[in-house]
Amino acid sequence: MDGEPTENAVADAHGDGRQQPAKQHVVGESRWPMASAVVALVVMQLLLPHSLIQRPTWSVPVVEGILLIAVIVGDPGRIDRVSRRQHALTVVLIVSLLVNSLRATFQLTDQLVRGGSAANSAGILLAAGGLAWLANCIAFSLLYWELDSGGPAVRAHGLPEFPDFAFFQQQSPEFAPLDWRPQFVDYFFLGFNTGTTFGPADTLPLVWWAKLTMMLQSGVSLILIGLVVARAVGILR
Repeated sequence: MDGEPTENAVADAHGDGRQQPAKQHVVGESRWPMASAVVALVVMQLLLPHSLIQRPTWSVPVVEGILLIAVIVGDPGRIDRVSRRQHALTVVLIVSLLVNSLRATFQLTDQLVRGGSAANSAGILLAAGGLAWLANCIAFSLLYWELDSGGPAVRAHGLPEFPDFAFFQQQSPEFAPLDWRPQFVDYFFLGFNTGTTFGPADTLPLVWWAKLTMMLQSGVSLILIGLVVARAVGILR
């Protein structure tokens, strides 16, 4: 059945083809940190200056809200249902959020270069730049969270031998419980550090998609912060 994880389903979701024993008592992570992050991200996108919001204003948030409801209904409570359909639906939601965040970021960057209403006031510019930067951090964090090792539902049934990201607790297991699993807050920490330091801190990307995605986030953050700060300083002078 689609909602009943089996040994083969968990192995296939990991992508390594090896059968792994299914656990009798699987405790997945709570859905609410992820859902709260999605709601916060939608709100932040709506708080951006009107020139940076896609028209009609409520079209994208409504679609993203419907997708979020579908994701929650498909696997309510704790995330432990191994389903390719559920995984694909969550990826669609997160990619929509990420694309909308990047679109607003690029529009803000264009206004900084060419001139625009969002770039004429230091206060508005700093607020818009801060919202765009934080929105990107959350969006990339959600992407890392959903793609790493097959997603949170798969991780609930056991971490693979070769994960996509190596967290500190995996590299030094003596500092973590035996059943430790990365949860959304760990990926938000990863996304925040990548957007702040422009590179990995204590979590290492091990596969090509993780490296390229972190490079993209670092590049976007570097351009956004550099241009916003430079323009704001110029206005204040």
